[in-house]
Amino acid sequence: MQQLTIIIADDHPLFRGALRQALDTVAPTAEIIEAGTFEDARSAARRYTEADLLLLDLAMPGVSGFSGLMSLRAEFSSLPIMIVSATDDTSTVRRALELGASGFISKSSGLEDIRHAIETVLAGDIWAPASLDRQADEDPAVLELIERLKTLTPQQTRVLSMLAEGLLNKQIAYELGVSEATIKAHVSAILLKLNVDSRTQAVIKLGKVAMAQVA
Repeated sequence: MQQLTIIIADDHPLFRGALRQALDTVAPTAEIIEAGTFEDARSAARRYTEADLLLLDLAMPGVSGFSGLMSLRAEFSSLPIMIVSATDDTSTVRRALELGASGFISKSSGLEDIRHAIETVLAGDIWAPASLDRQADEDPAVLELIERLKTLTPQQTRVLSMLAEGLLNKQIAYELGVSEATIKAHVSAILLKLNVDSRTQAVIKLGKVAMAQVA
């Protein structure tokens, strides 16, 4: 069996250790890469392009709420990402899954549940806590916005995330290795898809979904 590569992205060493312990029985020979900040996690995903799983804390230095998930989901479309979070209310779990997470692990879960969750996602399935109320009401405006965000291409999602970071078009163009005209075209498409008139309004819209108060 091919050796697995798994990235653990969490700013708490103790919880990274707990995840390592869970992985010892799920994938004892796996190569484990640890990241304590969001940028470290992104760098690890870029370096280990064939990684099998990324375990991502929602609240990490360098990122706010779901914006990190959206950014990584756009850049690494084939990498399964599981969210780990102390905030595990129905709205948070559902939003993570709606935005492309392959699973959600509550930090209050026991080791056996964590192992089962990781095994499920490594097998190619989606994992959600058994307590998730899939019938709970969600704000219709937020649901509509999520559906609009899903129409963005991966590159447009990356551009929107970088707009939210306050980068100028020329800075985004440099980061992505494309022309400024290409970025302007992406911004125009983003505004159209989100039904807004300015990049500021687009960032505010993103904030309604991405900047969740998570711990």
